[in-house]
Order: sequence, then C-alpha cells, then structure tokens
Amino acid sequence: MVKVQLIKRKGRKYYEAEFVDPQTEKFHRRSLKTPNKREAERLAGKLQKELEDGQFAATRKMKWKDFRLRYETEGLLGLAPASVDDIGSTLNLLVAEVSPGTLQAVNEAMLRRFQVAISNGRSKRTIGKHLRNLKRMLRWAVRNKLLLQCPQIDMPKGISRGKAKGRSLATEEFERMLAAVPKVVGAEDVGIYKRLLCGLWLSGLRLGEALKLRWDDPDAFMVDLSGKYPMFRIPEDADKSRKQRLLPMVPEFLDFLQRTPEKDRAGLVFSLGKPLYAVSFSIAAMGRSAGIQVAQKSTATAHDLRRSFGYRWADRVRPHILQELMRHASITTTMEYYVQAEADETAAAVWAAQRSTTISLPLGGGELLAHEKPPQKVGVLRGAGGIRTRA
Repeated sequence: MVKVQLIKRKGRKYYEAEFVDPQTEKFHRRSLKTPNKREAERLAGKLQKELEDGQFAATRKMKWKDFRLRYETEGLLGLAPASVDDIGSTLNLLVAEVSPGTLQAVNEAMLRRFQVAISNGRSKRTIGKHLRNLKRMLRWAVRNKLLLQCPQIDMPKGISRGKAKGRSLATEEFERMLAAVPKVVGAEDVGIYKRLLCGLWLSGLRLGEALKLRWDDPDAFMVDLSGKYPMFRIPEDADKSRKQRLLPMVPEFLDFLQRTPEKDRAGLVFSLGKPLYAVSFSIAAMGRSAGIQVAQKSTATAHDLRRSFGYRWADRVRPHILQELMRHASITTTMEYYVQAEADETAAAVWAAQRSTTISLPLGGGELLAHEKPPQKVGVLRGAGGIRTRA
C-alpha cells in the first residue's frame, strides 16, 4: 500500500511529503509549498491518489533525451526496422525544428510550430506521416503514465491514405530523372545516386530496403548469389510478413549487380552514408527537377520507380508471381498493376484491330446510303500521358 507521510522539518518554512514511488521503488521528498497544515494534508492526499493511480510520473517533467531513450528501447520493440527508422526520422526532425527540452514541452503549441516548420517543401502526405508518428509516440507516453493526456494534433486536410499518389514512369521519364541528378546533389554523389536510381528501377525494391541491402551479411537483408538462381535473403525482422524469406531476383537486376567487381562485393550494395529521409528528399527533388508529373499535385519519387517495376512485370508473369516479386501482403494490391496493364493492352488491341466498316445513315424517304470507311493505320504510343494514337 502506498503511504505518503507528512513532515515539517526544523528550520523549514513549508510542509513536505515523503513517499516511495511504487513504480520505480525510489524514495522521494517533495515540498508542498505551504505552511498551512490543513492545505498540506489536502496536497498530500492528492499526491497519494496520484501514486495509487500510477499517475505520479505523469505529473513530473521528464527530460526529452531520457524519454526518447525509453521510447526507442520499449515503445518500438517488435516493430519492423523500416518502421523504426521512419519514426526515428520524425524524432530527429522534431529536435531539429523545435528542440523540446522535456516530454511535457511537446504540447499543442509546440506541435503547431513543428507543423508550420515542416510545411515548406513537403507534401501533405509526408507531413501527415510525421504527425501520425508523433501521435503514436504521445499515446504510448500516456499509456505508460508518463503524460497525463495526449495533446491535440490537427492533421492536414485533404490527405487520402487509401489512394496511390503516383504512377509508373516511361523509360524516357526515367532517363530525364537520371539527367536531373547533377542538378540536385554535389558532383561527388552523382555516380552513387544514379546507381541507386537504376537499382530501384530494375529491382522493385522499396527505398528503405535498397539502402539496407548488403552483399555479405546473412543476418541482414542481403543478396544471395550462391544457388542456381539469384535471390534476396530477407530475415524475419526486415520483412512486413515477420517471416524469414528467400525471394527470387529478376534477371535485369542480376545483370546490374554483376557489373560490380567481385572484390568490391562487401558491405552495403548502395552505400550513400545518408539517412533514409535525406535520400528520399533528394530523389523527390530529382523528380521535380525533371518535371515528371505523376498526379495533380505530385512529381515523381523513389516509390514511383518501384511502381514502374511492377507495371513492367505485370504483363510478363502471373499475378501470384508478381505478388511475390513485389512482396505484397495482399493480392488486391498486386492486381492494381494488372488492371492498368490489361486496360492498356485491350485498348491497343482494339485500335490495332480496326478494319473497314460499313456505316448506314438514314436519309429522307427511308432510303439508306452505305458509306465505306477506308482502313486506317493506327500507331499506339505510350507515354507520361497514357495512350495516344496517330493515324
């Protein structure tokens, strides 16, 4: 049973409370800031209730660095590495923009300042992702009695989480994106960024997966060229399915990897030495610089290179195989590629199969006049704007 003892030490103006925190088993002595015994008894009773309800820690200020260490140690336990990295990027951004000294400082006013600070140059979807990560963190703090309540977080309006904001890119667009690399990064990084873009285009990997891909570590996401066919070896903590997996690699990506001399096949396949959020931001800047519009208010990003891989392979393999290549949890996600691919294929076949037709037009007196339409040669062009035709 929790017991708060009221004391008045000689030479001290105010009454004090002595107690042991049942959660930490640490002894505390707290000044009640009043010389009035009745008021001190009331405050001691309030303190005892906080202790009994497990809310004592939530009423004390906790240094931000101490909270972050505990959250990353306990709150992120069991999450996939990609999710841990994503949340870590949000916490780094929070420190960079508003520098909270304590957990309690992350209140509604600070969160509004943070949202304003990150609004420049970031999409609503990206801003929403960072705010969701913070909301998750603060709710964990409340559940663990470190905060009394979660501050209100106003999400940006107009975010649609269920609808893709990109599309596959034409080869010409990908080449423009490569050409834009020197406009975005320094000369020393041009080669490695071009290599990364090519790797994403040919492999179908997510950006986070590509940045973790290794040549020689069986405990990590790695390239496995030891068997009959090239594979990706994925440990259970690096895959969304939470299972260890061995998945096939497409021939084009194998050809790309084999351009690396064997003596250099060690460590990371793509070694940029930069955090995920920084690389993602740079690639998005390349899409903007190349002027590749993928939606009404969006330009190409790293994920559009993955979409391009899925679209190219949709007409080469069956749906369940593409699902494995893309590592989709649901076949429904995979079928989105087939819907577009089959629609394009059907439209191309219809136009290519156009033949001469006879059109009968009703005239006065019930007479019919047959007009023969001469055959047309139709070319089907694929591009950023979809299907176009030319006679």
